[in-house]
Amino acid sequence: MSEMKIVSGNFAAAYGAKLSRVEVVAAYPITPQTEVVEKIAELVAEGEMDSEYIKVESEHSAMAACIAAANAGARAYTASSAHGLALMHELLIWAAGARLPVVMTNINRAMGPPWSVWADHHDTLAQKGTGQLQFFCENNQEVLDSVIMAYKICEDEEIMLPAMVVEDAFILSHTKEPVEIYDQELVDEFLPPYDPDYKLDVDQPLGFGSLGMPDWYMDFRYKIAEAFEKAPDKIEKVNKEFKETFGRDPGGLIEEYRTDGVDVLIVTMGSISSTSQDVIDELRDEGHNVGLARLRTFRPFPVDKFRELTKNVNVVGVLDRSYTFGHGGDAAREIKDALYGHNDVIIKDYIVGLGGRDLTPKILKNVMLDAISLQDKGLGKEIEWVDLRINQHKWRR
Repeated sequence: MSEMKIVSGNFAAAYGAKLSRVEVVAAYPITPQTEVVEKIAELVAEGEMDSEYIKVESEHSAMAACIAAANAGARAYTASSAHGLALMHELLIWAAGARLPVVMTNINRAMGPPWSVWADHHDTLAQKGTGQLQFFCENNQEVLDSVIMAYKICEDEEIMLPAMVVEDAFILSHTKEPVEIYDQELVDEFLPPYDPDYKLDVDQPLGFGSLGMPDWYMDFRYKIAEAFEKAPDKIEKVNKEFKETFGRDPGGLIEEYRTDGVDVLIVTMGSISSTSQDVIDELRDEGHNVGLARLRTFRPFPVDKFRELTKNVNVVGVLDRSYTFGHGGDAAREIKDALYGHNDVIIKDYIVGLGGRDLTPKILKNVMLDAISLQDKGLGKEIEWVDLRINQHKWRR
């Protein structure tokens, strides 16, 4: 029987790994991720989770251990955050290049200096080019659901890539919500055991990760790109199967909220999406024709979905909880790339919530009203940093 528990996002991630029957867990602590591997250690020690629990000396080693386990045919899991994720960078690329479906949870946390343990998306999005699928969660139930779904997606023979399930520091990681812990038999029915075609086997020796000469290396990278092109359809298919099995829709590629026939579309990622929905309701009651698109899957980026969603929209306001130090935030840049040469729409990038800067309903409403006003006054400032100390009066009035 399924059971409802009041748990944090970190515990939800741990239960997701347990229900997925993860066989190897590589663990190294970092705030605010530590509770994930602590909870798994408790589940393993109490005999509730049948898994090899490996305590390693760094995040780099954690991913290395998961790579070795997946290469041997085991379902592997780890978790990290911020500087720990950055230390994994080399191995994140290796896991993708080796086509190993390792799933990890990353707790979105700002990068230092100055030192911070609060939420923004820079750590995850700095890894967007490593070949990892990336799923952004809005709430704790979605954290658990996404871990299970990630294995189903990533272990598909046409995908065979690693993934990150990401949740915002403290807003989700340490806040407790009701989460349904599914019956194990139901999860087993949805997620079969991991059984790759090729793995380390002393009876059938093969080479893995060998030297790639120039006349072949590019083809290996093309095959990864090909898997990413197939991934959106796989994600939607698994999303449908999940809904049929568990009765809950996890959101797919993009979760739409009151988007039919809107003139202005607001784009969010992660935990601010829930508050943003309340603000959208308030603005609709005031007569503004505005809707919300929650970008749930950042990699693969849902290009076709965005093109369809913005076909008749006048303005897209993007709330980016990161900045690339190029030209705007990651989400806005991806959307501009997707729409270039397709839809004639005003796109404004709002840099918000870095380092855990609070995003109140009042601030979110003023951001959305600014986006709505662009229909009459035109774009003007293309990128705007919201609620800096030097301009707080504009957004908090």
